[in-house]
Parts: sequence; structure tokens; C-alpha cells
Amino acid sequence: MHFADAKGILSAQNGMNIYRGCTHGCIYCDSRSCCYGFTHDFEDIEVKQNAPLLLEKALASKRKKCMVSTGAMCDPYMQCEEELQLTRKCLEIIDRYEFGLAIQTKSDRILRDLDLLKSINRKAKCVVQITLTTYDEDLCKIIEPCVCTTKERAKVLNILHENGIPSVVWLSPILPFINDTKENIRGILDICIQAEVYGIICFGMGMTLREGNREYFYAALDRHFPGLRQKYQNRYRYSYEVVSDNNKELMQIFRSRCRENGIVHNVDACFGYLHDLPEKYKQLELF
Repeated sequence: MHFADAKGILSAQNGMNIYRGCTHGCIYCDSRSCCYGFTHDFEDIEVKQNAPLLLEKALASKRKKCMVSTGAMCDPYMQCEEELQLTRKCLEIIDRYEFGLAIQTKSDRILRDLDLLKSINRKAKCVVQITLTTYDEDLCKIIEPCVCTTKERAKVLNILHENGIPSVVWLSPILPFINDTKENIRGILDICIQAEVYGIICFGMGMTLREGNREYFYAALDRHFPGLRQKYQNRYRYSYEVVSDNNKELMQIFRSRCRENGIVHNVDACFGYLHDLPEKYKQLELF
């Protein structure tokens, strides 16, 4: 872990990353890709120590309320957040200025900030996004070794629902020959249905591989799934999009279960919901 002063914190789309890098160790992580220009080891977390100061300046200068998003590139609830609490400090600022929040994580550490999530949701809008990939707990510990398991994330989803906080699940990635099974998809969907999630984002049954994360993924396959690397190389070579041979069947199950249970599953509709302003703020801006 090392500290840096960032020049800015919000993107043009009002997204922010408080940390750069990750310690969850997920074997498929696209954020490791060389195209993102990391100049330090991925596990050597860059901490944007002035993130709260930059965020407060940015929100104070905005003429219109909006949804602030975080967690798309680097999880805001890594192990270091327990000590640094920069995510919590940023949530306090979002709450104080009454902006909305769309936050994405794999960690149950988010429950530490349940008080702030509830407050933001009362004043504006808060949507929590949770990634679910692997229903089997033992397999989950291999694929996502340094973060809480799917069972623990399911508890988070249920607690959010009990507290009136809407959630969106990322059903991604699904790894060919590993978790691209009917049992896995049905198990994850059962969790989503029980927790009454608002929506599920799924781009298809597969994953992406490019320079940087491909090598890390293949090394993990050698450790945990001997012989599977060769199967990937023969089947997909250097493709960026790695689509499961079971994609059609699994997507049919996915769409059918979502329709039956009133879960939004159109990707554009889910993203629209994550970025949509509460109606009361739209009305206030007219005066």
C-alpha cells in the first residue's frame, strides 16, 4: 500500500475510485489488464489520500444533484478500508450534500456503513451493487479467494432489502468449463429472487481475457485446475471475449427466471436505473 495525492476524483460520468489496485485476488480480474496502465503491482494499493477533500470540492461546486458511483474498477471495501475508512468519509460527504450513490462491491464490509446507506437513500437514492459469480462455496473460495463468499454476500443482499435499500447484482463473469453450469446459474438466481433484487446485470455467459489478466488467470488455472489452460488456449486462443459453449441455454434460464420474478435484466435498463436522479430533485431544479 502506498499513498498519493490525486488531481481529481470524479470522472465526467461522476464515477470515482478511491483506491487503485485490489487485494481480493479474484482469478479473473479484468482490472489487471495492461490497458489500464498500472505502474505499480496490482496488490500494492494506491490510496488516494485526498479523495474526501476532492469529493467535497466537486460536490460543492455542482449545480445539479446526481448519482455518484464507485467500485467499477477497484472495490471500495478492500481490507485496507477497515483502517483507512476513506470510503466511509466519502459516503459521509455524499450524505451531507444529499447526492445519490451507486456503489459496487464483493465485500460484506459494506454493512459497516449501513447507517450512511440508509441516510443517503432517505435523502436521495442509494443502490448497492453486489457481484455474484459462483454458488458453490468451495469453488467460490478458489475463484475469489480473499473476499467473503457468495453465501455471505447473499446475507448482505437480504439485509439491504430489509432496510429498504435497492440492489443490483452483477452476474459476471461466468468462467467456461468452471462455473458455466445450470446448477450455478439457478443457485445464484435463487439468491437474487429471495433478496428481491431490483435488477441483474449480465452481458452473457463468459468472461474477457486480455494482456495482463490473461496471464494471471492462466497461472491460477495451472494451480487449481490442471490441464484447463490448454483447453482455453485451444478453444479461445487470444480472443478478448470468451463465451461459454453453454451461453444460449444458460441465458434462456436467466431471462426466463428474471421475467417470472419481475427482476429487471435488460442491461441498458439497469444502467439507466443506476444513473437516474430521484424525481424530487428533478422537480427542485425547476425552481
